[in-house]
Amino acid sequence: MDVNKETLSLGAMEKITSLAKRRGFIFQGSEIYGGYQGFWDYGPLGTELKKNIKNEWWKSMVYGREDVVGLDAAIIMSPVVWDKSGHLKNFVEPLIECKTCHKRFKADDEASVQRHEKEHGGKGNWTEPKTFNNLTEVLLGTTEPKEKAYLRGEITQGVFVNFKNVTDSTRVKIPFGIAQIGKAFRNEITPGNFTFRSREFEQMELEYFVKPDEKRSKESFEDWKEIRKKWYEDLGIDGKKLRFHDHEPDKRAHYARYATDLEYDAPFGWSEFEGIHHRGDFDLGNHGLKYTDPETGEEYTPWVIETSGGVDRALLFFLIDSYFEDPSAGSGQVARVILKLHPRLAPYKVAVFPLLKNKLELVEKAREIYKTLKKDLNVVWDDRGNIGKRYFAQDEIGTPWCVTVDFESLDDGTVTVRDRDSAKQTRVDIDKLTNFFQTELSK
Repeated sequence: MDVNKETLSLGAMEKITSLAKRRGFIFQGSEIYGGYQGFWDYGPLGTELKKNIKNEWWKSMVYGREDVVGLDAAIIMSPVVWDKSGHLKNFVEPLIECKTCHKRFKADDEASVQRHEKEHGGKGNWTEPKTFNNLTEVLLGTTEPKEKAYLRGEITQGVFVNFKNVTDSTRVKIPFGIAQIGKAFRNEITPGNFTFRSREFEQMELEYFVKPDEKRSKESFEDWKEIRKKWYEDLGIDGKKLRFHDHEPDKRAHYARYATDLEYDAPFGWSEFEGIHHRGDFDLGNHGLKYTDPETGEEYTPWVIETSGGVDRALLFFLIDSYFEDPSAGSGQVARVILKLHPRLAPYKVAVFPLLKNKLELVEKAREIYKTLKKDLNVVWDDRGNIGKRYFAQDEIGTPWCVTVDFESLDDGTVTVRDRDSAKQTRVDIDKLTNFFQTELSK
């Protein structure tokens, strides 16, 4: 029986954070020393899930297109880059401090401010707002005075400063895109909501360069909105929990002609996890870069349509959206927890185990199958406890299929393949297993 999707109950984030740690998806950074606010470490399963998200993005945005190439720019760039990009002047937020307990908040984060005021009986005693720059400073050099630089606050600028290098070294022509995945850093005032707002995070971005034309660039902007929304839906995100939120002119970033956020209906409210921006010629213009049409010789400064997604936020929302509880299939009072991750995102694709771990002939056959499948798929071995507990454990980490070797396998060369979401069991020939799973993963 299929498990229907249910809305997470109150305490949803506690369930997600507990699962994330217990099963090795996400750990608090520097936990053995009390943790470090705004920094997170990804465990064995989280590392695999994160890699799969990035691989699917790259396949869609680069390998699946003829007009996009990739880039991997440095995290630290010349400070001049951040001056030209406007970040030194405009990458700022208003900071206020509670005079009672000295906690700091963004002045425009009304929800957080109101929640904090309730802790003091509904009254606030705040300092006047002060401008705070989100760029994280670093000092470089071996002698004093050291040179001040910045960890990049966005990965975007690495694309723009390499625009000429890319056009000179490849055969790309307008319209074309440059894709990049990488770490960025922001000196967030109030990190929170688990990994949603962090000081170190990873972005997956496309800068798509078009000819300066209001009508066509707007069409491109709208096209990319739908492309990016469909990508998340195709990987299992419930479309009813997605929406676009257009930025009002006075709320747009300093570089944006117009912009929209793709938001997810998270347990803590509608929250942005990808932005689609029309950056116009702001960046290339500030860096003094132009494009010469190889066929007409026309020279101009291209406009840019940007899609900017957060890897960590996407991972968090994939976890939340795939989390289900089925009380009827649990053990006693413990509900059966299922991570209904899309198979292509699941950390392990297949779990292999013998029906009984004390029967050598079953173990040997199961190990043989495990080693064969592992050549092509990320497969996990599991022989702990009884068969029901193994299914329970694999459901909880999102493994789509479990292969069980039983005594029938020794007689007829078939095994039981159990589907995670439906719990349906099918007999499959051992020599057809690899093709079976690869076919399922291609869907």
